[in-house]
Amino acid sequence: MNSSISRVVVLDQHLPEALPVQRVEVRRITIDPHTALGAHVHNGPVFGNIVSGSAVYQQSEDTEPQVLHPGDVFYEPAVERIARFDTEEEGVTFLAYFPLTAGQDATLDLV
Repeated sequence: MNSSISRVVVLDQHLPEALPVQRVEVRRITIDPHTALGAHVHNGPVFGNIVSGSAVYQQSEDTEPQVLHPGDVFYEPAVERIARFDTEEEGVTFLAYFPLTAGQDATLDLV
């Protein structure tokens, strides 16, 4: 192994059920400052990592909000209500990874 390379697992997320994933769509998403996306639901699991800026992330009403910064990763389960993904003084840019089944398109519904 090359000692000049470091490999660190930053997220090892088990999914609640097996998915017949056919493709993974990766999106670069930018949200302006002072944007309250609020509660939302995705039709499939979403993984993300913050590229620049920050966001207040709260997976459910029962969990504490956390501020995500560049390099931080997050997971949003399929069809579960995500309480917050909001920006404050600075906006945020992140990469979102959508594992998709055959014929599936990634969706986000505000609730």
